[in-house]
Amino acid sequence: MTAFTPRIRSAAAIAVALAACGSPALTGTAAASGSTTASTVVSAPLVKGLYQSAYSERNHVLWATSAVGRPPVTDSHLLKVDPRTLTVEASYTPPVTDAATGAVEAVYGVAVDDEHNTVWTTNTRANSVAVYSQRTGEHLATLPGVAHAREIVVDERHDTVWASGFGDGTLVAFDSATFKEKERITVAGSTPTGLTVNERTGTVYTTDLAGDRIIEVSRKSTTPRFVPAGDGPISIVLSADGRTAYTADQTGGDVSVVDLRKGIVTKSVPTGAGALSVAADARSGRVLVVNRTAATVSLVDPGAGAVVETVATGTAPNHVEVADGTAYVVDKSGSGPAGEDQVTRIRIGR
Repeated sequence: MTAFTPRIRSAAAIAVALAACGSPALTGTAAASGSTTASTVVSAPLVKGLYQSAYSERNHVLWATSAVGRPPVTDSHLLKVDPRTLTVEASYTPPVTDAATGAVEAVYGVAVDDEHNTVWTTNTRANSVAVYSQRTGEHLATLPGVAHAREIVVDERHDTVWASGFGDGTLVAFDSATFKEKERITVAGSTPTGLTVNERTGTVYTTDLAGDRIIEVSRKSTTPRFVPAGDGPISIVLSADGRTAYTADQTGGDVSVVDLRKGIVTKSVPTGAGALSVAADARSGRVLVVNRTAATVSLVDPGAGAVVETVATGTAPNHVEVADGTAYVVDKSGSGPAGEDQVTRIRIGR
């Protein structure tokens, strides 16, 4: 293990954007309640088709994915973004998969492995995952057999990368050094979406969107444990101590606070229509929820069970990642000068 690795890792990620004038724009759209200090908010356009991004502590880089349109997808990129200036440092095009149409191996989900200096993507429409070099952006491998691969998360301590196969209810584990498949667990009838892993224990958790539950798989057993969640859980993150899970519940429009030891939902906090992605900030203890339909991000105090701040974003925010007290929210607003989607960077208040 390197010194770069946090012990609780989620698949939450975000993209950043390039402002029309070449610098991010201060938007000032945060509304805090009580004694909470309002967050500082900046937005900037990047490219069309943003999906997710992931922050590299080792390289101080935000890796973002984009893909435009339906198959054959010819416009997709893995972007290397400066999180301070919100400018693109490099853009990498995935391999061509069909010379006749120009289709590429479009990238959607993303996670970084700072131990091996790689970045992993889900190639949802190609039913695979891929590995790229963080140093050069080179495509290193494509690993097939993950049906409708949605999310991906890295467990650096145990040299494992997990991907959720929404298409067939499968969680697939790969060796992060050799890229070889090392485990495959299928829960019949399930619809795995969000992913998070406790690197202390190696236990992986996924939200079962249709089953209103969390699927837990420990390193000591291939038999899953099922834990109740809210209505339509689609994204998940763990508390700093790994004892509590937070799920963004798309149907319910809320975040569920789940006691993993007891296996119960202890609180459900309304956040907004279309709750889609969730992340946690270790510094403040806040849980951030992206509400796609409401076009907001809710900052939640999970202990109090209340929203303490609401941040307006562009239309259709899609994903959130938190690193060092800063959140990055990617949207699908098309609000840039050339129709680009944008990122909203939030310096989280306390």
